[in-house]
Amino acid sequence: MKPTFIYLASQSPRRRQLLEQLGVKHELLLPDRDEDTESLEAVLPGEAPARYVRRVTGLKLDAALERLERRGLPAAPVLCSDTTVAVGRVIYGKPRDDSDAARMLRELSGRTHRVLTAVAVQSGRQRRQALSDSRVTFAVLAPAQIKRFVAGGEPVGKAGAYAVQGRAAAFISHISGSYSGIMGLPMHETAQLLRAFGMDF
Repeated sequence: MKPTFIYLASQSPRRRQLLEQLGVKHELLLPDRDEDTESLEAVLPGEAPARYVRRVTGLKLDAALERLERRGLPAAPVLCSDTTVAVGRVIYGKPRDDSDAARMLRELSGRTHRVLTAVAVQSGRQRRQALSDSRVTFAVLAPAQIKRFVAGGEPVGKAGAYAVQGRAAAFISHISGSYSGIMGLPMHETAQLLRAFGMDF
């Protein structure tokens, strides 16, 4: 039987918005208060960015499937996604605080970086995964620009300390790849994964 909806195991409003844009019916499958979700995003020593984002997405999906079983919810495909920013092998995750956000933006200023988003879907015992790899080029940022931007609060909870659909759009001189992937859920790859599980939308 074809699934009529999926579970989205993400707190990101952007991912919800992108699924709605695709016309995919979904319900949120969010962590319990006592779940330690932050530790899943720890980087292993020497880990390459693509390997890291795939591994973290898999860990998030494992946790979501346990949650689904624990809560006794109806069966449906579960979707997880994770995004990271990288320059070479250096991974830029979510900033710890304002000074960490400012450091990231100084290092991304005037350079091209990668935005990697992994998506994983599991239904029953079958799991499929895809990776979106895009390039973003920042103009040179003045210290005062960075200070104002950080003070506005946008870097909180964002890989690389910015959101492509936010005020940081003014910093971006060039994009190559998937805009929705940079936002946090690559539409093309996500649609292919869901159709492989029999979803019509």
